[in-house]
Amino acid sequence: MKYTYKTENTCATKISFELHGDVVSNVEFQGGCPGNLKAIQRFVEGYTVDQIEQVCKGNMCGRRPTSCTDQLAVAVRQAYERSGE
Repeated sequence: MKYTYKTENTCATKISFELHGDVVSNVEFQGGCPGNLKAIQRFVEGYTVDQIEQVCKGNMCGRRPTSCTDQLAVAVRQAYERSGE
């Protein structure tokens, strides 16, 4: 199933991705730093929600209380919990 998450406090404004059980695919960021975010999209392809949380959760961007990767971890966890899997 495809999900879209509106980010908070990041340069990227939205994250869209597909969730198949607990496996994440086709991650796309809207806005933000294109080179870095394209790399992240490739790195997390096929990761589970837990794996993305382990790698991405808690990463901060400068003085901001979050980052694009931290927001990705929030987004996939939220989608997974809502999916009822």
